[in-house]
Amino acid sequence: MEIPVYLFVGFLESGKTKFIQETLEDKRFHKKERTLVLVCEEGVEEYNEETIPSKDVFFKTIEDEDELNEENLQKFADETKATRVIVEYNGMWQLQALYDAMPEDWIIYQQMTFFDAKTFSSYNANMRSLVVDKVTDTEMVVFNRMPIGADQMMYHTAMRAISRRCEIAYEYTNGKVVYDDIIDPLPFDLDADVIEIKDNDYGLWYRDCVEEMMKYNKKTVKFKGMIARNPEFDSKTFAIGRQVMTCCVEDIQYCAVICKYDKADTLKKGAWAVIEAKISIEHNSLYKRKGPVLKVTSLTPCEPPEQIVVTF
Repeated sequence: MEIPVYLFVGFLESGKTKFIQETLEDKRFHKKERTLVLVCEEGVEEYNEETIPSKDVFFKTIEDEDELNEENLQKFADETKATRVIVEYNGMWQLQALYDAMPEDWIIYQQMTFFDAKTFSSYNANMRSLVVDKVTDTEMVVFNRMPIGADQMMYHTAMRAISRRCEIAYEYTNGKVVYDDIIDPLPFDLDADVIEIKDNDYGLWYRDCVEEMMKYNKKTVKFKGMIARNPEFDSKTFAIGRQVMTCCVEDIQYCAVICKYDKADTLKKGAWAVIEAKISIEHNSLYKRKGPVLKVTSLTPCEPPEQIVVTF
């Protein structure tokens, strides 16, 4: 049986505990389910178990990242007989540590990320990789303690550089909550017969195609990329992509899409080419899920772009 995990992430004093406490105090949240609350960070604010209407809520604490392992998490699940899990995660720990430690039947159903608006710029400037880690897969980002009259654009821009998918909410110091409605136009025409991606826009296109892939189904795209081949590919399959930097040199990764091409086995790994291809959103074993598969209609060898690494 799957155990849903509700994941709340952010840095110290960002508002995670308050939000979880209010959720647990809401009678609508409780439907005779046994809830394990896994606390990986203890701040100034503490949980008040007396105000929680259900007696089927159990708190367990992990104080050290070394304790974050599958054995301990499974032990907590067995002891509490939990049917769902809430995780208040330590903002200084990489999320991959949690993913690696989760028992096989734990499935993340929702992730929310919290920031203190007054300290966010400092974290973003000095711990950008941790900010990226907490935003990349989240569905909702909440900026707490927003000063009245504060400009949303700085926060919006920082989030959209990481994810175009997440919702953004601003909770002001007077209690008012405002949802981000700033529209970011893409730097290419989705309605064109051939969507042409400029060299410096590959990162934006790749992320948008991965996050909102269905809007690219049956579309034709043209861009420049570096070819990759490996033993798992059949004679008509190759990958093409670019080196993309999210926040710093250490996190540069090759972001590529799968292509189908009759002459794929003649292509040289590491060569550059301009391709034109029709996108089909379908399940592919190389993705291990649904994803964009490009049916190549033309491929022209070319020189590398001036800027080898692109950003989002």
